[in-house]
Amino acid sequence: MPAGPADRPVKFLFVTGGVTSSLGKGIVSASLGRLLEARGLQVTIQKFDPYINVDAGTMNPYEHGEVYVTDDGAETDLDLGHYERYLGVPMSQANNVTTGRVYSGVIAKERAGAYLGKTVQVVPHVIDEIKGWMRRLAETGDYDVIITEIGGTAGDIESLPYLEAIRQLVLEEGRANTALVHLTLVPYLAAAGELKTKPTQHSVKTLQSYGLQPDVLVARTEHPLPDDVRRKIGLFCNVEPEAVIESLDAESIYEVPLLLREQRLDEVVLRRLQLAAPLDVDPGPDLENWVAFLRGLKSPDEKVTVALVGKYVEHQDAYKSISESFLLAGAHRGVQVEVRSVLSDDLTDENVAERLDGVSGVLVAPGFGDRGVDGKIEAVRWAREGGVPFLGICLGMQVATIEFARNVCGLEGAHSTEFEPDAPFPVISMMAEQKTVTDKGGTMRLGAYTCALAPGSLAAEVYGGTETVRERHRHRYEVNNDLRYRLREGGLVFSGMNPDRDLVEIIELPRPAQGDGQAEGPTHPWFVGVQFHPEYRTTVRAPHPLFASFVGAAADYARAAGQLGEPQAPSRTRRVRRATARVLSDG
Repeated sequence: MPAGPADRPVKFLFVTGGVTSSLGKGIVSASLGRLLEARGLQVTIQKFDPYINVDAGTMNPYEHGEVYVTDDGAETDLDLGHYERYLGVPMSQANNVTTGRVYSGVIAKERAGAYLGKTVQVVPHVIDEIKGWMRRLAETGDYDVIITEIGGTAGDIESLPYLEAIRQLVLEEGRANTALVHLTLVPYLAAAGELKTKPTQHSVKTLQSYGLQPDVLVARTEHPLPDDVRRKIGLFCNVEPEAVIESLDAESIYEVPLLLREQRLDEVVLRRLQLAAPLDVDPGPDLENWVAFLRGLKSPDEKVTVALVGKYVEHQDAYKSISESFLLAGAHRGVQVEVRSVLSDDLTDENVAERLDGVSGVLVAPGFGDRGVDGKIEAVRWAREGGVPFLGICLGMQVATIEFARNVCGLEGAHSTEFEPDAPFPVISMMAEQKTVTDKGGTMRLGAYTCALAPGSLAAEVYGGTETVRERHRHRYEVNNDLRYRLREGGLVFSGMNPDRDLVEIIELPRPAQGDGQAEGPTHPWFVGVQFHPEYRTTVRAPHPLFASFVGAAADYARAAGQLGEPQAPSRTRRVRRATARVLSDG
């Protein structure tokens, strides 16, 4: 039995869903993890996805939202972004496992003869592989509690092996070391004027048919659950009434930990896992920093509008980490950041000024493929020529390099070989080691790499004067070193470099006050492009410095241009208003 940091058994907490998808298992898992962490426990969260893709890396954002990347190069489900932002604990390859990965492992072992000639079957071999992944993090000895979220809903064919693995692991680890939280829907029928519990009852009965009994039910609902409804759910689902937790829609997902704490979900779970302190000495979770963050989120002093230019802006989760980075950076600066989504496909030199009118900052998003690239280049030009704060991420940095090469250096036809293989000036080209790669999955430059910062640069200032940083990557193309000198002669500053490979990590333009002594070329108050993905390192505790600085620059620009707006008043439900208002006022 694995032991945690306190030399006691690691506790396994499983989170499943029922009735329908998209109820918010990831947010509930992250919120519960934050509450347990606030009590001094070492917590991590893993996600098991039932799809057969080995990882999320080859999925279109319209299919599955953004792909989140960990330090060790795992391309994962976007829920891992929520886990990291809430907990501030780095995720890894072991924190996101798919059915494709499970079966790949089983097949590899079979090919290697690991099963000693036996017939390989779902039971026991696939189930054992799943249990092995469930225990992987526990065996490190770093954690007191492992929260495991199971994708999909109870009753899905593809989820059955995971439910069986949970059943077996509960028996093997012991009831005292395991608990099951089940998230369901309690719909409200307006015609009848009633909350309906039958879908929850059926979902729990489905779990029970697989040998699983929920210890806690989290009921997603649009209306508060009356006590009689809680008792009814508890009675027919074999759960104590105090373990029936309502989950109302919240104005912000960052309110959810407070709403769950108000109903003492953390206490219910701790008692079930035999981790609870005696009631007379229980100090409750330390949420002081979280409450301080929420105060900033709820009471901004001013509003600033920034443009997010990308090809997937029509999908709300395609740039989830970027959107959350704006939100968190704004909260810490007392600024409400209004993000204007701009579809890059529609931008042209004729309409770019109209589409971006009134914004105080422009972020050009990452992506793949040539759709919308011309529009991104126009957005870069507009921001550069207008002195509007600019941040380019990954492809956003690459198109900024292309725009500079064309319009400042005069390199007509400059482009990336990703879009124009025979470009006369391939200022962006495929990395050397990528040229022989044919497989698409997991073959890019992935994970954290070192970036050395140029002393005196804006990048070094943003990072607080440090000499090196480590940031996460996901790309195949880079600034072409053969043409780098032409760009430098034009005035482009390479302020961040990978010291091991001499690859460009950060570009920027000189600031007006630093124009003397710089190469001839344009200056700009805040113009930065990064090959890496800073959005993956933003947490509630610590927004990424690039986003914090960018939001500050956008606010300064808006103030000078008379574009600062009044923050929008929050529109909360009665239930959410009562819970958050009390916590924010009482601390």
